[in-house]
Amino acid sequence: MDRIATLNEILTENPKDAFARYGLAMEYSKQGDLDRALAEFSILLENHPDYTAGYFMAAQTLVRAERADDAKKMLQDGIVSARRTGNLHAQSEMEAMLGELS
Repeated sequence: MDRIATLNEILTENPKDAFARYGLAMEYSKQGDLDRALAEFSILLENHPDYTAGYFMAAQTLVRAERADDAKKMLQDGIVSARRTGNLHAQSEMEAMLGELS
């Protein structure tokens, strides 16, 4: 069974599984299915607003989709999440990416 099918099976049993949702978004992004990836990141962050890595990877996907303004907003939200959770490494990475986009 391929990864997408496996992850969808996990999500059928537990739709709020953050790790599976993140993995599915990453698989879609890796395959170039950016709209589906972004939809999965959106579900992830709606259910798990402190899943900080989701913001960073969603922002990278938005850049690939040529949606820089949306990527900036995603990074700003991610920086807030990183501060809230004390994830200084993620905060630093997102601040650097935001600086590159500005």
